[in-house]
Amino acid sequence: MNSVKHLNDLKSQLLPKRRLTFKHVLAGGVLGSLIGTYLDLYFVGKGMYEFTFRPLADVFSINIGFTLVVLPIFMAVFLYVIAGLNKWGRMGVILFASLLMPILEKLAEVLGLFKHAVEWKHIYTFFWYLLFLSAVTTFFQWLEKEEK
Repeated sequence: MNSVKHLNDLKSQLLPKRRLTFKHVLAGGVLGSLIGTYLDLYFVGKGMYEFTFRPLADVFSINIGFTLVVLPIFMAVFLYVIAGLNKWGRMGVILFASLLMPILEKLAEVLGLFKHAVEWKHIYTFFWYLLFLSAVTTFFQWLEKEEK
């Protein structure tokens, strides 16, 4: 019996409890979707890139499927992952995700979903996602802190 109690104590030390609430994830997803939508509108309007395949192309110049479905789901998964991490872990995940985005962007181009202007540099995507994910993380942490 004593060894079972010891194992339970050890398990609780190794796996910190995540205090993740749905409303905070929802708020982070909404913020991410809003920022992503406005950035897409801005860059499409400036001619920096275009979505070659998009739902309701006659109505919207951006891919609303991405900003209303893909981005909020990505943000929910991202917030779930960072919720239990310390500062260095969060920074590592933000850096990794930011490095992954230019690769996924290039893949979207190869698949014909996305097209950039000649002057676009994929390093821009890295820095924009670095700022974007840092801002959403800061907002999420602020919500979590206010809840306590």
